[in-house]
Amino acid sequence: MLFPNGVSRLSIRGFPNLAIIPSRPTTTPRISIASNISNTLACRRKYYHVEGLVLAPVIFGGLFVALWTWKCFMLVTFQNKIIYMPGLPPNARREKIEDYASRCAGVQWREERVRAADGTDLALCVTDVDLGSSVTSGQADGRPDIAFYILYFQGNASSIPPRLPDLSSALCMLKRQSMGWDGGNVRCTMVCLSYRGYWTSRGRPTEKGLNRDATAALNWISQLHRNSDGGGTEGSRTPAQLVLWGQSIGAGVATNLAAETPMPADVHLNSLILETPFTSIRAMLEVLYPQKWLPYRYLWPFLRNHLDSWNNLGVISQKYTTKEPSPNAPVVFILEAAKDELVPHELSQKLHDRCLDVQLPVMKKAVAGAFHNDTMFRGEGRRAVSEFLSHRISPTRGRT
Repeated sequence: MLFPNGVSRLSIRGFPNLAIIPSRPTTTPRISIASNISNTLACRRKYYHVEGLVLAPVIFGGLFVALWTWKCFMLVTFQNKIIYMPGLPPNARREKIEDYASRCAGVQWREERVRAADGTDLALCVTDVDLGSSVTSGQADGRPDIAFYILYFQGNASSIPPRLPDLSSALCMLKRQSMGWDGGNVRCTMVCLSYRGYWTSRGRPTEKGLNRDATAALNWISQLHRNSDGGGTEGSRTPAQLVLWGQSIGAGVATNLAAETPMPADVHLNSLILETPFTSIRAMLEVLYPQKWLPYRYLWPFLRNHLDSWNNLGVISQKYTTKEPSPNAPVVFILEAAKDELVPHELSQKLHDRCLDVQLPVMKKAVAGAFHNDTMFRGEGRRAVSEFLSHRISPTRGRT
């Protein structure tokens, strides 16, 4: 800046007109910086507050759906491991018949081996019991008048040896009851099948695999009967009477065998014992997950295991009956646990009603105070089974 001569920079304050320098007018409005910052922060606070309210339920809801979907996927993928539990208890595969021999009341059990159609090596527990008054009096010869076989299918856990004491007790009751029979010598052979993956059997359990195992056991019984009958021709041999006995999932295996597998020419299906049965795996899904808002009960289209006894009874009826009840139709005996904590009473009642609808002869017994796995542990259950078998085997009542 130029200053007049004699006027210093400090003295410019003395000239007020020179101190005021007019500025050029502008059209840009003045904006308060503080006001602008406060408005921006307010908008940001409001934006993030709404976003948090929306994201929280979306994140947790998505996580919930993802976990649900994962569980459904696992249920479908590993359904065989959920339904069949051959490794429980942990020592189930290491059990031995000898460990329970002292509790079998003199009934001698032996282990046999058989191969399924796909080559799977299977274990069987087998025993022979001679029945009838001629046996108890010592007058029986070596060849029985009637050959009776019981093919037993276990439940979904443990192995055959721990079940042998209760089965032996039922056979002893049956033998005592046979003392009142009028004549006739009956050889009763009980065959307990160890499914693939169970006890000392090889393989992994599936419904298709269990069906093959049951067929292999049936063929083994047929071959045993041919060998014990002297190897005569099919027309000259007396057909063996067969009882299929299944407990829990074993009831489904028994009805599968009776419905889907043709009986050998020398074997006649006499009756079925369904111990604590259920109608199907689909029905058990609805029992275990009764809430309709849960997705698990709707997974039945993805089931690879069905064990549909309700449908099998209809097929069995078509095989053995026409419009009228046939004397050759197998008798169905349903043994339920009065305090079953797993299978409700309604399912066994549905099976009973199903037998009546398809004209299959049926009997039903509830064991008082018994839980799902207690029916044969209780004397009432063993007595009910032995009385039913006595009625079916007795030479004066049975069919040859």
